[in-house]
Amino acid sequence: MINPRLESLGLGKGLIVSCQALENEPLHSSFIMGRMAVAALEGGAVGIRANSAEDIKEIKSKVDLPVIGIVKRDYPDSKVYITPTMKEIEELVEAKSDIIALDATSDVRPGGLELPELIQQIKEKYPDQLLMADISTVDEAVKAEELGFDLIGTTLIGYTEHTAGQKMYNDDFKLLKDVVKAIKSPVVAEGNVLTPEMAKRCLEVGVYCVVVGGAITRPQQITERFVKYIQS
Repeated sequence: MINPRLESLGLGKGLIVSCQALENEPLHSSFIMGRMAVAALEGGAVGIRANSAEDIKEIKSKVDLPVIGIVKRDYPDSKVYITPTMKEIEELVEAKSDIIALDATSDVRPGGLELPELIQQIKEKYPDQLLMADISTVDEAVKAEELGFDLIGTTLIGYTEHTAGQKMYNDDFKLLKDVVKAIKSPVVAEGNVLTPEMAKRCLEVGVYCVVVGGAITRPQQITERFVKYIQS
């Protein structure tokens, strides 16, 4: 069952472009991410995924597209870095994120907070806020659905200790298929979707929409792929 508020955003079967650049990357700038979002809009994107309240505010001032907001922040006592605490939730609500995405893996959050506790806090304070779960396993997808997330994304497959080396696209997207079969909530394909063909295959597998980031908005990664292929 798809939340009607989610349905009204018009993301279904579309491409969401992740416009992000970290502090150590050459395109790190809210100004640049705003223009990147304009380029994505002109190319036909139906939504944007963005990191930090500053970037989200700039992007929303430039394009009329729904934004999936995150805050990447490191804490010394936790491996979780995608929207780890209520502090980041508050920042993203204030920036008017249409959807807030957060780590929904089994890793313990800063301060020892468990995910169900955080979700309860969010729903009590912001009952109408749409939430997306960034998961790394099928079990985490099932638990995220039980917690009431509106969207389940495959964002962290291969990026947690217990999924290191795994790829969503191996064996004709077997992991993605397993997630789609395991839950009724809409699934977002995200993570190393590098080509139009891969994005289309994700939709054929049955996902709600696809997020593409580095293959579109990180020129250093795109250049590196070209160079490695040429040199090989």
